[in-house]
Amino acid sequence: MKRLLASLFITFLTLSSFGQVVNPVEWTYQVEKGDSQTATLVFKADIDMNWHLYSQNFAEGGPLRTTFHFEESPHYKLVGETREIPEPEKEYDETFEMEVKWFSDQATFRQKIKLTTQKSFKIEGNVEYQACQEDKCIYFNPSFTFDVPGEGKAEVATGEEDASAGEAATEGEATQGGGQGSSISREAEQAEVGTGDLTEGRSLLGFFLLSVVFGLAGILTPCVFPMIPMTVSFFMQESPSRFSGVLKALIFGLSIIILYTAVGIIVSLTSAGADFTTVLGTHWLPNSLFFILFLTFAASFFGLFEIVLPSRLANKADRQVDKGGFLASFFMALTLVIVSFSCTGPIVGALLVKAVGGSIIEPTVGMFGFALGFGIPFTLLAIFPGWLKKMPKSGGWMNAVKVVLAFIILAFAFKFLSNIDQNYHLNLISRDLYLSIWIAIFGMLGFYLLGKIKLPHDSNLKNISVLRLLLAIASFSFAIYLVPGLFGANLSSISGVLPPRSAQEFEINTVAAGGGSASGGSSTICDEPMYADFLDLPYNIQGYFDLEQGLECAEEQGKPALVYFTGHSCSNCKQMQAEVWSDPAVQKRLREDYVLIALYIDDRKKLPEEDWMKSEYDGKVKKTIGKKNAAIQIEQFNVNTQPYYHVVTPEGKKVGEPMGYTTKPQKFIDWLDQGVEAYQNNQQ
Repeated sequence: MKRLLASLFITFLTLSSFGQVVNPVEWTYQVEKGDSQTATLVFKADIDMNWHLYSQNFAEGGPLRTTFHFEESPHYKLVGETREIPEPEKEYDETFEMEVKWFSDQATFRQKIKLTTQKSFKIEGNVEYQACQEDKCIYFNPSFTFDVPGEGKAEVATGEEDASAGEAATEGEATQGGGQGSSISREAEQAEVGTGDLTEGRSLLGFFLLSVVFGLAGILTPCVFPMIPMTVSFFMQESPSRFSGVLKALIFGLSIIILYTAVGIIVSLTSAGADFTTVLGTHWLPNSLFFILFLTFAASFFGLFEIVLPSRLANKADRQVDKGGFLASFFMALTLVIVSFSCTGPIVGALLVKAVGGSIIEPTVGMFGFALGFGIPFTLLAIFPGWLKKMPKSGGWMNAVKVVLAFIILAFAFKFLSNIDQNYHLNLISRDLYLSIWIAIFGMLGFYLLGKIKLPHDSNLKNISVLRLLLAIASFSFAIYLVPGLFGANLSSISGVLPPRSAQEFEINTVAAGGGSASGGSSTICDEPMYADFLDLPYNIQGYFDLEQGLECAEEQGKPALVYFTGHSCSNCKQMQAEVWSDPAVQKRLREDYVLIALYIDDRKKLPEEDWMKSEYDGKVKKTIGKKNAAIQIEQFNVNTQPYYHVVTPEGKKVGEPMGYTTKPQKFIDWLDQGVEAYQNNQQ
């Protein structure tokens, strides 16, 4: 049983994937002048290793072919078809049961044009294509601009690529080759969107520092701390000289960093697609597995049983240590990592779970920070073994560290149960109940630190140290901070890990019947929103949960529609609602200036057959609310991150710039006002 649980946890570490992929195709543009009446537009594509770009010329019904779209202009006419250099590779695609053509490394496309003016002018357009690897494809639709020189100007002019244009759909269901483009043309809209690598309020530096702290905490666990003297003595005995000892210690520390960081790199690069992140965060199976794993580790840390990894792994590495030499330092590090994993595993898992949400950088940065905090003390002690005398001796305090981690792991285990409850509309874990559990856990942690609760492996506690007292105060303070949440307080600093306010059963600021809210204002909607029986919005803001129905209401009221892509498991969405939507000025604009359309991309409610949607980008039929909305976001908005806001006209035309995650109310207010202005200008 113990080996099975350990194997499942390692499988979780190595199979998780939370990344977005940058554009693997770099385009450059040139204009080659011919005679006074002709020129050639040259598109050159540099393709990253292990990626390929599809040709323009093969039969329909397969993956997305590269297509060039030119805006009409009286200054030029296209002559013939766009030519490809070199000849593309041919391959039979078993998925589409047809022969396809593609380029690797480089490709050049040449389009001849006839000039109808002798003056300088610009040619604008966009190129639609897919970049693919063996197990995934990504859709792109960047814009381009060619500066065509007039008579007497330079013979070659360089074009420009619209830097704002970028990827639309990452991996996921696009693995099967994608569709034939979106139904709304892409505009310059790659703003600060969603769950990126470095967003406001979610600093990459902050995450790195947190990871370093976790690494330091890992050293204090009973699996690791007793190994410090043994490790230091190894370097003292094996080193014939001071320089040799220092070099081996550095190799040892660097090996620890490499081994742990490798886990983060695997998580970043073992890409299972954009849809996999949604499945990981919403499906009952992975959430149940994570809950059981965290619960199991918590029980083990409390002292119910011991989790031991298969001894063969450590024994094999240890045998290599016995051979000595510089390579022995690496295997000493490998032995330490394997033996310590029973205690560091849940900390590592917590870091990687925190990184879920679409980042390709966070898993690697998190594991690097953890390894740095974990490895540097070992390295310094190996270099300066005299410091070992100043370290505290192993004892009962180590078990206290383990128990404190158990309380924290137990608290976060309920996050996975909450995910299941929200996504399947079970209504079993209300926000009040969730907070009550956390208050009890952190309250008991405070009593444990004061010595009022004693567990099986704890030693007798004669005195309370200053550190334990301070930690107890912090634990009690946090429990007290949670109490107002039982009555409807936002608790904005931790709202990302709590159930949404809509799951609150009791709230002091009750909402009056007939619309409106305690904060004033009212919402004007046309007819009863679809899915309102199980979906709602915070602060009594009214809106729609179906794009078509919301646009119809916007047309009826003559207002712009605010399309808002969100998710039950989107921590940034909850955080933004707590810190930004709570502002009365924001609520006033959402109620009065817009028809709000909230589209949940992870809701698993099955749609009636007449509402099913066949996706253009992968040809699959979307049968649930979440999959349909996710397809709409990819096809019509060319992104797949949340939260994501865009102002659209009742006809579905996007106006203004999009908005992603922010924790600054005034910034969001300014953006909402600009959206209204952009809509009014569009209507004139």
